[in-house]
Amino acid sequence: MSGARAQRRGERDRRAGRRRTARRHAMAAAASVVVAVGTVSGLLTATGGEADDTAGPRPEVTGSAPYVPPLPARPRPAATASATVSPSPSPSRTPAKPSVPPAPEPSVKKREASGEPAPRTVSASLYRHPASQVLDWVRANPGDPRRAVIESRIAAQPAAVWFAEYDPGAITGRVRAVTSGAAAAGRVPVLVPYAIPDRDCGGASQGGAPDLAAYDGWIRDFAAGLGGGPVVVVLEPDSIALADCLSEAGRAARYASLARAGKALRAANPRAKVYFDAGHSGWHTAAKMAGALREAGAATSGDGIFTNVANFHTTAEEAAYARRVLTALGGPSHLGAVIDTSRNGNGAPAPGEWCDPAGRSLGRTPTTRTGDARIDAYLWIKLPGESDGCSGAAGEFSADYAYDLATG
Repeated sequence: MSGARAQRRGERDRRAGRRRTARRHAMAAAASVVVAVGTVSGLLTATGGEADDTAGPRPEVTGSAPYVPPLPARPRPAATASATVSPSPSPSRTPAKPSVPPAPEPSVKKREASGEPAPRTVSASLYRHPASQVLDWVRANPGDPRRAVIESRIAAQPAAVWFAEYDPGAITGRVRAVTSGAAAAGRVPVLVPYAIPDRDCGGASQGGAPDLAAYDGWIRDFAAGLGGGPVVVVLEPDSIALADCLSEAGRAARYASLARAGKALRAANPRAKVYFDAGHSGWHTAAKMAGALREAGAATSGDGIFTNVANFHTTAEEAAYARRVLTALGGPSHLGAVIDTSRNGNGAPAPGEWCDPAGRSLGRTPTTRTGDARIDAYLWIKLPGESDGCSGAAGEFSADYAYDLATG
């Protein structure tokens, strides 16, 4: 009898042990769910922002942003609620061509980190939006020894304003707030709509409108906010150069939508200049890029092409490439190109070094007076100092990275 009682007691102890183990597993699972929910919430927040906020400069989609893996950094809210970040370098879907690192641009020679900031002329025509992560940092860090350099060489410069959120109820007002501010200042804003469906081929900057019909409506609402003054529109970085991930039918549908977008933007404001995505000089051949641009209506629905968004290839390389693409594209003789010079002062890093690579520097100051045939402007489309995800969280401003670019 005592043996039976001992057996029953042992069985009860084993059942209690199993229950304790089950409770521990359940608690661990619950903790995992909390972590997962927090991660998802962070990703959702990163693509959003207040629906009625005014966009400010921050890519990308942009990270674009775009060419060696991985894909651009997801756009995310800035320190001020009014802005959207630009993406990191977009990866190429073809191997980067090997090259000897080019010499630095003449306007961005190596500067002594300890000296006074060298004077840099701000363009009299391009608009500097008053809300950006770099401006937030400058205002919040008056005593930082890096402040004078970052303020004079980065924060003082005009830069693009990204609209990376699919927000059909608010986009007109957000665009209008920027264009009206630029008009009041007598300046030209650079706007980046970044909401094409299947953006970034499902990579780090995935998002955008749910489908092309929704995108068509969103871009018409975007166009309604352009006003009547001069404006530059950098239409959907990576949307053409990174379209190989789509099916043939998917590419054709996207290209048709981009052609409609270009027409809608120019119809809403005849003074708007609309530029289509041409990747960069280390990605597709000029002939391949021109063929895709032709399908997307760039020669008939736009004013030219843009290159080097969020990348590092020198201005000379990009200008030569852009002219080759324009020649292959054909179309009206007035078609031109704009080049992102925000981080290309020392040229491209070694292949595969895409994430906040060391040794880079600011490129030529933004201007519409390039003196270069068929090159309409040098622009800062990717905002210098916004991390690709190594010097800080992807899309967030890094003072260390900004200072390195400003003194590189």
